[in-house]
Amino acid sequence: MEWWTTRGERASDHQSVLLALLERTRQAWGRTVRHVFDRGFANGPWLHTLLTHELRFVLRWKKRQKLLDGWAELRKAWEIARGKRTWSERMLRDTRTGKQHKVGIVVLPVNHPSHAQPLWLVVARVGKGREPWYLLTSDVIRTPEDAWAVVLAYGRRWQIETAWRYSKSELAMESPRLWTWERRVKLLLMVTLVYGFLLSLLEGGLEEVRKAVLRAGCHRTDMRPKN
Repeated sequence: MEWWTTRGERASDHQSVLLALLERTRQAWGRTVRHVFDRGFANGPWLHTLLTHELRFVLRWKKRQKLLDGWAELRKAWEIARGKRTWSERMLRDTRTGKQHKVGIVVLPVNHPSHAQPLWLVVARVGKGREPWYLLTSDVIRTPEDAWAVVLAYGRRWQIETAWRYSKSELAMESPRLWTWERRVKLLLMVTLVYGFLLSLLEGGLEEVRKAVLRAGCHRTDMRPKN
């Protein structure tokens, strides 16, 4: 975790914090991890940053943003994928609703106008009436299994969002009522320790401990604790 402020002598900004975190992850893990980004990061400067750091990534591209297709023609993402035959289909569970959907994929080699490095556009057609996912990745896609790995990696995004949602609400990360930076840091460091302890309970062999914590801290009469 990284805590930062926009006030006082330790003031920083969002972009600087993001770049510092990206550099730390690059030094720690290199290309052994795949970074997942939503549409808020779908822009040329951020793409340039990822490519400069030589990172593996999955970036959800906006359908109206343009890329160079296989013929070096600049077109919108949805236009590049239009009419292309689906490579493969699977039944996948929607992590938000819990329902099963038939998902089809198609993969297209592309480039960004500002970068020469080859990229791949993995389009996940997630069902009638639902907008496809346009996933831009630096990973080389040779087989349908490579493409599904990209789709499934992005599918984890909602679980990440849910984790942050509950961290902000249940651990009071969102609105600490402390004005000075030093006092906020003390509070947030305590929150980090609690968060680290809760994560440690996910280790194997601690199922009974997890159940005891759920019974004591968030008692429910339905199936939610088991999910």
